[in-house]
Amino acid sequence: KMSSGAADLRQRKKQNCTESDKMAPEERNKENSKLGRSPKYMLIQRFAKLFFGCLAAVTSGMMYAVYLSTYHERKFWFSSRQELEREITFQGDSAIYYSFYKELLKAPSFERGVYELTHNNKTISLKTINAVQQMTLYPELIASVLYQASGSEEVIEPVYFYIGIVFGLQGIYVTALFVTSWVMSGTWLAGMLTVAWFIINRTDTTRIDYSIPSRENWALPYFACQVAALTGYLKKNLNCSAEKFCYLLVNASTYTFVMMWEYSHYLLFVQAVSLFLLDSFALAQTEKVHEVYRIYLFSLIVGYLLQFENSALLVSPLLSLVVALMLSKSLQMNMKKSTFVSRLLKVMYIYLVLTVAVTLNFLLKMFIPHKENEHMLKFIEVKLGLNTTKNFTMNWLLCQESLQAPSQDFFLRLTQSSLLPFYILVLIICFFSVTQVIFRRICGEPLKETVKLEDGRIGERPEIVYHVIHTILLGCLAMCLEGMKYLWTPYVCMLAAFGVCSPELWMTLFKWLRLKAVHPILLALILSMAVPTIIGFSLWKEFFPRIMTELTELQEFYDPDTVELMTWIKRQAPVAAVFAGSPQLMGVIKLCTGWMVSSLPLYNDDDLLKRNENIYQIYSKRSAEDIYKILTSYKANFLVIEDSICNEVGPVRGCRVKDLLDIANGHVVCEEGDNYAYSKYGRFCHEIKMNYSPYVNYFTRVYWNRSYFVYRINTVISFQS
Repeated sequence: KMSSGAADLRQRKKQNCTESDKMAPEERNKENSKLGRSPKYMLIQRFAKLFFGCLAAVTSGMMYAVYLSTYHERKFWFSSRQELEREITFQGDSAIYYSFYKELLKAPSFERGVYELTHNNKTISLKTINAVQQMTLYPELIASVLYQASGSEEVIEPVYFYIGIVFGLQGIYVTALFVTSWVMSGTWLAGMLTVAWFIINRTDTTRIDYSIPSRENWALPYFACQVAALTGYLKKNLNCSAEKFCYLLVNASTYTFVMMWEYSHYLLFVQAVSLFLLDSFALAQTEKVHEVYRIYLFSLIVGYLLQFENSALLVSPLLSLVVALMLSKSLQMNMKKSTFVSRLLKVMYIYLVLTVAVTLNFLLKMFIPHKENEHMLKFIEVKLGLNTTKNFTMNWLLCQESLQAPSQDFFLRLTQSSLLPFYILVLIICFFSVTQVIFRRICGEPLKETVKLEDGRIGERPEIVYHVIHTILLGCLAMCLEGMKYLWTPYVCMLAAFGVCSPELWMTLFKWLRLKAVHPILLALILSMAVPTIIGFSLWKEFFPRIMTELTELQEFYDPDTVELMTWIKRQAPVAAVFAGSPQLMGVIKLCTGWMVSSLPLYNDDDLLKRNENIYQIYSKRSAEDIYKILTSYKANFLVIEDSICNEVGPVRGCRVKDLLDIANGHVVCEEGDNYAYSKYGRFCHEIKMNYSPYVNYFTRVYWNRSYFVYRINTVISFQS
């Protein structure tokens, strides 16, 4: 019975699709005959609109990629630098990603390179890791294949090829936002305004300036493509060809997004919740929404298999929600029997989905062995004030700017570019229109098959409802964590641009205001052209000179102390040496020299987090013997102390590395009420510079400059009197 029902459903969809394809031209021909236009004239007009819109979208993306490349060159003087100086511009985790890209290119074959990455024992001392799985190195695998397969070795240097791909993806990101706004508003003027706001607010829309190889810079362009395709897919009265194209694009981009970023399933979970709410109030075609659920399921299963059986995908909230939605589908089918029954079933459906999803996720985590980050759950508890901790890692995470609430400067910047005021206006109109539609649906009023401009019901369009819910959910996350603004702000640009360029939105507002003095349709059409034009000219006048100044100014980035340190390591340190120090510096040492290190700036592995905390003890008030035991337990031969950490003067009280270590070790409690517990040892990074016993018994200084002090860890300890 179920298979025959599914077949009937597919047959109905096919019939509806063919009927709409047949009806659409007939309706257009009738409308054109009323207006005195020939079908040929309308076809040319539509083709011209599509051609110039696509041209504008592609041009915007290409110009943004060129802009990023030019800005990067001006900032770092990249073309005039030596290879070592270029590599130093990659900091922290970025250095690690690029170092593995270099290793792939140096391998005798691609297969051998992949094997060495999946069985890597030359990066972290005493630890063999699957770097491809643990660090999501699929972007580097793709980049290395493209570099070698395209024969680019003789044309372009590897570093230019690598950052060129990332900048190209950012161009695709901007193009996808352009298309999304265009599809929603019906005019590519909205796309132009989206791109303008995105670039002007670049500080809050992307992290490309700070960390080129970061996973989100590789992944978010695919998510933007998925959102653009999903926007088109949710539209009513879409012809079959366009619907199939959007479906395939959603499929491909969702799967690629899952493969590119380890945290992608959390963002897809937010999207799935948006679709669940959209479907619960019967504001979209249920069949389409469930097709998207199947895409999620397929992407998670394939991702699990290709990511070396990544159990994090199996215990993800996305999988639990999708399975719960599919199990509850039979109840949803009966939600239209009668007004009272449908209301009751709707409440039962939402309750059932949430209950099944939570229960299933609990059971999966109980029975499936997984390495999901427990420290993230503890972090959430502490962040919400449900718990307190002295743990170094937890407090260090809480002190990170990206994990704190957004600053006032963030809202001020969005307001100065006029983005935030227009976004709030558009969101309020759309939200109240959606609320009206939901109230009508609860009262039993059916949705209109086709919403006309004069109806003033923008909240009946499923793609608009989806974006309203999605932006509210992302906005709530961004209000808690500043790092989430890079996910939210691009869609703020898109939604605000769509709203001011949409005649339907203005018409919805005029319907509420009951305008009679001026013809509302005419006024809506005029405002949808005039308002974005005025905004565009004001943005051009105020911000274009600033952008051009950025591109013409030669900035200076030079770090001679780090260059000297890396040069000394390459010339003087033994090949088998293992270096210990701050994780951020270890990433740069691994990239620039290739030497083995004792820790890395990675925060998805509990063992590495513990290592980082232990090695950070070089900045605490611990004895020379304690530090020596810690370092030798990781087979470290050399210790690098950074003066910037040892003598750090942080703007936030209690957030310096040495403060966090003192709190974790119980040496100083800086609270009002004020209990102080002092250590009998001085701060190690200060004491070791004095060159007296017992420090000289364990460590021998072999190199120093203004920023770094390098000590050899003695294998034979000789105590001096």
